[in-house]
Amino acid sequence: MSLPRSFYERDTVAVARDLLGCLLIHQEKAGTAAGRIVEAEAYLKDDPASHSSRGITKRNAPMFGPPGLAYVYFTYGNHWCLNFVTAPKGHGEAVLIRALEPLEGLDAMARRRGRAAPRDLLSGPGKICQAMGIDGSLNGHPLALPPLTLLRDRWEPGEIAARPRIGISQSVDKPWRLYPVRSREWVSRR
Repeated sequence: MSLPRSFYERDTVAVARDLLGCLLIHQEKAGTAAGRIVEAEAYLKDDPASHSSRGITKRNAPMFGPPGLAYVYFTYGNHWCLNFVTAPKGHGEAVLIRALEPLEGLDAMARRRGRAAPRDLLSGPGKICQAMGIDGSLNGHPLALPPLTLLRDRWEPGEIAARPRIGISQSVDKPWRLYPVRSREWVSRR
């Protein structure tokens, strides 16, 4: 079942936790790519590590809502990163999707990544976008509509690890990087 906007219009850390186990699906002409979210990081409005901490810009505008949109940005000159906009409109909060367990479209993912090992296909934000064919054309896309959708099934994450975020230089002490302990093999850094 597709998640309603109200799912995202809540506390961002709670949304990050509840995203664990959800299915991310990208449907395109070449086929469907799908994976289960197994690692997510929360970014809040007053967080110096968040793109929104200094206010709205052309780049981060989708992050200010409404909730339930994809916020896709380009970083380090070569990687797209996928976030889900959370909290009420205007807050500028989002959850970075850090890792997926690959489920469908593995051959296409491997071609896009130039690698065949399933463990390495979706174990990082840039890898996710490359393997699943996600780019800036999906920035601001509603997550309830194809081609990029988010669904929940009956999979339960079990025990969840809360660790400091990685790949940032500010607010590194916040334990807002979340992943199911049972899915540790798929996360970006163990």
